[in-house]
Amino acid sequence: MGLLEATSGAFALLLRGDAALWHIVWVSVKTTLSGLILATPPAVVLGYLIAMHRFPGRRIAVWLAQAALSLPTVLIGLLLYLMLSRRGPLGDLGWLFSQPGIIAGQCLIGLPVLLAFTLAAVQALDPRYAETALAHGASRLRVMFSVLHEARYGVMAAVISGFGRVISEVGCALMVGGNIEGHTRTITTAIALETSKGDFAQGIALGIVLVTLALGMNGVLVLLQGDAHNPGARL
Repeated sequence: MGLLEATSGAFALLLRGDAALWHIVWVSVKTTLSGLILATPPAVVLGYLIAMHRFPGRRIAVWLAQAALSLPTVLIGLLLYLMLSRRGPLGDLGWLFSQPGIIAGQCLIGLPVLLAFTLAAVQALDPRYAETALAHGASRLRVMFSVLHEARYGVMAAVISGFGRVISEVGCALMVGGNIEGHTRTITTAIALETSKGDFAQGIALGIVLVTLALGMNGVLVLLQGDAHNPGARL
């Protein structure tokens, strides 16, 4: 199958609303968003705490947060597979080759991105902002919410970057999910499978969807950042 023919077939699949294709997209979006929802609160709070507090070993914590970004997703998949396998400590959960297992993997993959970006965003703020809030009697919880509000565009960038990393990874989803048709097959695992079978049309169609999702999410961030840099915009 030539490139032109495969591309035409891809657009035909998209336009006629191929049920199998859009179910794969749904599984990917569902597991990705679920993983991010679980990962965002602890990652943001931990990033804030590391950025705002001085404690023994803080430099090591910052180093680990940055180093975790380079952790291969296939290694996360392997470790999670061993944990969730029948003989693993979490085998009784029955999450291996299931959507909850994929969501757990997506959560672990997204957490370092969210943590590192939040840490960088909070560190970039003027420290006098938090000091002034404390001097005016704000509680530490109120200070945290105020600081995170000031760093909200950085946190949004963290979430969108986390979305891009999670939805585009293949190793963990393949190892933990098993690429089961109609259940755990995601966009990336389906692309790998269909390409190996020579079905380039569906692979290209799913690739188009993946790129569209990435562009859409980053487009939202660009619009929000545009408002942030607009002198007349309300904070």
